[in-house]
Order: sequence, then structure tokens, then C-alpha cells
Amino acid sequence: MSTDRIVAAEDLPWRRKLARELTLRARASVREILCAPIAFGGKARRIGITGPPGAGKSSLIAMLARHWEPTGRKLGVVAIDPTSPLSGGALLGDRIRMDEVARNPNLFIRSLSSGAAHDGLCPNLLAVLDAFEGAQFEDLILETVGVGQVNYDARVLVDTLVLVLVPESGDTVQAMKAGILETADIYVVNKADLPASGKLAAELRSIAAWRGKSRRWTPPVILTSALEGRGAYELAAAIEAHRHAVLDEDRMRALAAARREYHIRSLITRRIGELLASGEHESADLSVAEGLRVIVDRLHRDMTG
Repeated sequence: MSTDRIVAAEDLPWRRKLARELTLRARASVREILCAPIAFGGKARRIGITGPPGAGKSSLIAMLARHWEPTGRKLGVVAIDPTSPLSGGALLGDRIRMDEVARNPNLFIRSLSSGAAHDGLCPNLLAVLDAFEGAQFEDLILETVGVGQVNYDARVLVDTLVLVLVPESGDTVQAMKAGILETADIYVVNKADLPASGKLAAELRSIAAWRGKSRRWTPPVILTSALEGRGAYELAAAIEAHRHAVLDEDRMRALAAARREYHIRSLITRRIGELLASGEHESADLSVAEGLRVIVDRLHRDMTG
């Protein structure tokens, strides 16, 4: 990514302020996050873009950003990149692929390292999304790391979940049938200029029709191609349609509750990992039950001390 674009974009005061806030929240300790108020049911429209590696998620987001640019709405993108084994940071591949839309003054892209997370997301993610809410963003896109069958925690963190697949995804679709495929609200067949896209779309429509029999929403199947600039309007329309059809007050309350639960669970899991790594529970004189009691006592002190 060219340096002049970064300087030009970060020159705006609100951008500098948001960048600092995102860095602080992404690096915050468990205790710091515990003290931070978070709006689990914010006003911004939250859209998740997930799918296996190589499906073209970043290119699809860039296409959506171009489509929405004339509206003037503020769009925040959180792209979760795999953790670098050398630096421990994000490889920034997603942000580089979205460089073509970086001049949009209402677009802010932040790449974050997946860190120790194993669900396609990253630590402190809800606190990061909340920072965008505080900066009055109207739309938020969360791009997960390339995921597989059971990585569907993103479902509760967004209002609308878009699953991106490509024509070569036959085996992937079979593996996903008992997992993430059942949680997505919209199916996208990306790189639809490639052969076999029609076959994959037909299979997905069959799955969507089966899901729609017992639910208020039948997931549409959208064919897109960044190469041809195809499908942005249809995908944007499907996202809006899902919002109006499904996301009523009761559903938004349920999502807020699920996000709060995810937040608590992720913080507990992370803190237990830290305590296990510290060795506080280790002693030749302690049984497993006593070691567990040491960790529970420490968690209690974290909350009250």
C-alpha cells in the first residue's frame, strides 16, 4: 500500500483518534476490558463476511465499498488476518487487497491479528467494534479469517452473516453442511465467471430452500465477480432485505444477549489461558481439583480486587 494514501487518510483528526482507540482496545488486558462499557446492541448495521481461505472475501468487501460510496455512509471494516508466526501481528493481506478503495473518505479499514483465537476472530473484538460505534459509523463489516465447518462464532457478533464460496468449493460445501452453512443468512458464489458456478449456486439454493421451510428467512444465493464487477447491487439489496425481514426488536435483543455471553466466555477463556501459562496452579502438592480452585480464586480476585 502506498505511503501517501496512508498519510492522506490518517491526516483527518477523527481518523487519528479512532486509530489510537482501536489500538488501545485491541491490546487491552482482560482486566482493562472488564472495566470498559460496551454496547452489545449498537446502532450500526453489522455485516459479517466469512468463508474458506481464497474465496475472495476482501475483493468482495472492496466491491461493496465502491457500491456504497455514493451514499456517503461511514463504513468501517475490521479484517481479521492470520497471526504472523514471526512478529505475532497481522500480515495485512486483507487491507492490501482493499487498497483500491482506500481513498474513500468515509471508509476506515483496520486489520487485526487473530492472535490466540481459534474461531476466525480475534481477542477483544467486541470492544473494537464498539469503538466504531462510538465514532458514529453506520455500517460495519467484519471479515473473518478463512474458516471451516465449525467456525461460526461470528454469527452472534453481526446482524447479517454472508458466507462466501467459490465454484471449486464442492468438498468444502459438503464439510460445512453441519456447521457454518446452516448459520449464514446470505450465500455468495464468488468468482462466478469461473466454470461450475451455476452448479454450486443450484446446490446452495437447494440447501437454502430446505432451511427456509422452518424459518422466517430463506437465504438468497448471489453470484458475484470482482473481475466483472458483478453482483454488488444484488448483494447490497439482499443485506438490506434481510435487515428488514428478520431484524426486529426481539431479534436485536436476542443478538445483544448472545454477544454479551460471547464476550464473557471469550474473556474467561483468555484469562484462564493466561493463568495456566503463568504456572500459578502448578505445584507438586496440588491435586487437579486444588489447582482448579487456585485458578477460580484468582478469577474471583480479578473481578473484585
